[in-house]
Formats: sequence, structure tokens, C-alpha cells
Amino acid sequence: MVGSLLLRGMLVGVLAGLLAFGFARIFGEPQVDRAIALEGTLGHSHDHGDHADATAAGGAAEEPELVSRETQAGLGLLTGAVVYGAAIGGLFALVFAFTYGRVGRLDARATAALLALAAFIALVVVPGLKYPANPPAVGNPDTIGERTTLFFIMLAISIAALTLAVNLALGLARRHGGWTAGLIAATVYVAIIAIAQVALPAVNEVPEGFPADLLWQFRIASLGMHAVLWTTIGLTFGVLAERSFARRTGGRFALSR
Repeated sequence: MVGSLLLRGMLVGVLAGLLAFGFARIFGEPQVDRAIALEGTLGHSHDHGDHADATAAGGAAEEPELVSRETQAGLGLLTGAVVYGAAIGGLFALVFAFTYGRVGRLDARATAALLALAAFIALVVVPGLKYPANPPAVGNPDTIGERTTLFFIMLAISIAALTLAVNLALGLARRHGGWTAGLIAATVYVAIIAIAQVALPAVNEVPEGFPADLLWQFRIASLGMHAVLWTTIGLTFGVLAERSFARRTGGRFALSR
């Protein structure tokens, strides 16, 4: 049965990736194009260093473009979104298989929706609050390794805090009821995240003169793309799982423990 759920999860992930690609093409790529157009006019010297000085003096030619912008915004983005969606969908199915039947008396649809919401908050919203996505022309290439490390540290803390909160809620629910246990677990999660957000160093490498509206629109588009992905996975997978359980057993299905 887990194998069947895994297959459904990957198929749902492909669908989610296609929808996320469509959203990114409509709302995200225009912001990327604007940022690329601005990149050469902002005097982003900390990004290019001596190369920018040499180019301005006519002493160096521009580096050849390995992948065209058209390919990046088309086939490249489509491939990345679909592969990412399939991988996320498969992982989601495995987590669902482990969780289903352990979170109160929620049915398949409610369990999938709750998992997707938790994943969206823990994997997208919380890390993005500290280290949000940036368009081209924002960020120093010399610090990309450090910024990537900080982002994954924040991501790991969020996942660990969510895991702790879920286990705490399940343990407390037996004695204090689901509502009280959920409030306590949520408070613990928020407290851990608040400490991490304050403790980890901030990164602000937006160049002077970069349009604030472009930065805001790009970040909203990035958040929206992930929202489309996780909403599609959470709602569609729950429907498919519930129908699969009904066909196999004629009712509620309990995974073997």
C-alpha cells in the first residue's frame, strides 16, 4: 500500500510542479526579466569586483551565456519545477503513510491538508522570513556559500522544531485533549523559531537604488509558487488517497504499523 501511495504522491507532485511552473511563468519571470535589465545599470560593483571595472574600461569582454534566458525561463524552469514537484510529492506520500491514523481521527483528506499546511509553514514561510528569495542583481556572489548555509540551518531548525512540536502534541493530547495540546505545541514551535530568527545573523545585500516594488513582487511571486505547489499536493493527494482506501476496504483504511 505504501508503494501505491508513493506513486500517487509523485504523480500529484508532477501536477503540482506543472501548476507551479505556470504560476512562475506568469507572475515570477516578468520580475526576473526586470531585475536582469536593472543588473547592468545599478553599478553592482560588489557583485562583479575587478571584472566590472575592467569591462567599464573596455579591457574585458562579457562572459558567454552558457544557457539562454529563453531556455532558463522555459524548458529549464519547467524541468526543475516538475522534478522538484515529483520529489516533494513522493516524500509527502511517505510522511503521510507514517502519519495517517496517528493524528487523532482525521480522515485522509484532512490529514493530507494538515500535513501540506505544516510543510508549507516549516519549509517555506519560516526560512523565508529570515532569508527571503532574491531576484538577480541582489546578493554578493562572494557570500553565496555563507548565505546558503544560513538558509539550510534555518530550515533544519524549523523542521526539527516542527517534529518536536508534533511529538509533544501527540503526547499531551492523551492527558489534556487535542485543543490544549495543539496550543502548547504551537507555542513551543513559535518560541524555538523566534529564538533562531534572532540568533542567526541577518543578510541584507540589496544594492542601493534597487526598486523596492520589484523586490517585493518577486518575493511574493516566489511565495505564491510554493503556495500553489503545496496546496495542490495537499488537496489532490488527500482525494486520491481517500478513494484508494475506499476501493480497497470499502471504508477507512489503517496502514499496518
